Amino acid sequence: MANVAVESTIDESAIDKVDQTIEDSFVQKAVRWVFSAGGITICLTILIAIVASIHKGPYILVNTIITGGMWALMAIGLSLLFSVMNIAGFAHGEYFMAGSLTAYFVMQPIGKYTLDHPESFMAYVGPLIAILVGTFVCAILGVITERLVFKQLRIRNREGWLLNCFLITIGLSVIMQNGHQLIFGADFKGILAYWDFPSVPIFGVYISMDRVCAFFIAVLTMVGFYMFMMFSTAGKTIRAVSQDEEGARMVGISVDAVHIMTFALSCGLAGLAGASLLFMFPSYPTVGVMPLYNSWFIIILVGFGNVAGSIPGGFMIALFQVLTRSYFGEGWEAVVPVLLISLILIFKPSGIFATKVRTVWDQ
Repeated sequence: MANVAVESTIDESAIDKVDQTIEDSFVQKAVRWVFSAGGITICLTILIAIVASIHKGPYILVNTIITGGMWALMAIGLSLLFSVMNIAGFAHGEYFMAGSLTAYFVMQPIGKYTLDHPESFMAYVGPLIAILVGTFVCAILGVITERLVFKQLRIRNREGWLLNCFLITIGLSVIMQNGHQLIFGADFKGILAYWDFPSVPIFGVYISMDRVCAFFIAVLTMVGFYMFMMFSTAGKTIRAVSQDEEGARMVGISVDAVHIMTFALSCGLAGLAGASLLFMFPSYPTVGVMPLYNSWFIIILVGFGNVAGSIPGGFMIALFQVLTRSYFGEGWEAVVPVLLISLILIFKPSGIFATKVRTVWDQ
């Protein structure tokens, strides 16, 4: 019995030491993160958001949270495309435009029906249908683009890949913008609101139901994307190709299928953002230019290929823009974020979340 008691005491002591080691390790990692470039930037951003909300009002924080989610979705798609296929997507904003245009045309009959039947179930789910159709159409456009353009480029010429992709995506952007103008005209095509419901009070600020729903759509999409990338077989194959394409081929992964999935996800996320924000950004030929700029601001800030870092980066850029509009006016909206990013990159050229691996998912 004495031996059993001694062994039990030893076991408990060993367990306590292991638990203490784990706690110490966690605390050390947390402290290192706080004093890293990313940690300092995030902490300062939160502090600035709180101070500005106290000074100008809580609408600063509310607007940042609502728009930041959609900019994060755009940046996730662009960063995914770069990390997996090494494509600098300068036509990414045009899929935002395609998503908004699709949602507009889907909402036309739905809007007419709900005007005649305001209490119908379609008044609640109709906007979601328009958003989902816009997302699906852009995902299909992404697959078509990959098959017709980038697959052919991989087959015929892989030299100077990054520069060739840069030129091709600019060409695609010009084609899609002019195609929109030629087929659908240059008029603004938008809606007043998806959901005709009273505004929701948040921290004393009345927010339209459309903005609230856009935020929740962004959050649910980011959570779903994380679960997909971390736990699904398809997500793991995408991460494997991102790390080592040749190694992925050797273990039997269909790189061709991964490229199709990557393009579909990337363009689908852009289309989702465009469709969800139709009430804010009516569709017209160049509506995707500013979302494209925002996406590039984000991935330059957080580091190329850093997919997960795009999420906090989206909210940072949204905060910079909201603060700029509030303190300097609309004309400075893009200037101040660029200046701040330039200052950050002087001290951290690889981005505030840059790592040795190509994506944060692989850490």
